[in-house]
Amino acid sequence: MLEMLDVGVEKIIAYRLGGKITEEEMTSVLDIFREKIDKGEKLLVYQEVESIGGAEFEAMVEKFKFFKDVGFNFSHFSKIAVITHSKWLHKIVDLEDKIFKNVEMKGFPIEEKDKAIEFLKNE
Repeated sequence: MLEMLDVGVEKIIAYRLGGKITEEEMTSVLDIFREKIDKGEKLLVYQEVESIGGAEFEAMVEKFKFFKDVGFNFSHFSKIAVITHSKWLHKIVDLEDKIFKNVEMKGFPIEEKDKAIEFLKNE
């Protein structure tokens, strides 16, 4: 499941992940990414992770095509906030933040959703 969210800030792309992601759901969020990139905007992403149940193969193909088109170096992203109760996912986000120098990534516990939004707003 991938559900688009409204966090009250228009420039932030916000969504919640839970369970298995379908091709249609993946395409919907990637289309929003492409639209902003085409306008020359850097992406600010709020990703709330309830659970990770995998993704349909076709959904992963769409994600791969997206990064093949825009580049695997995350240069179109400004900041990514990952909100989850999973401490191991926070560690992965911290590692990705060190690897991908073009984007600032930070993990937040579920109780700190407001801090995640502030992190994204403060460019």
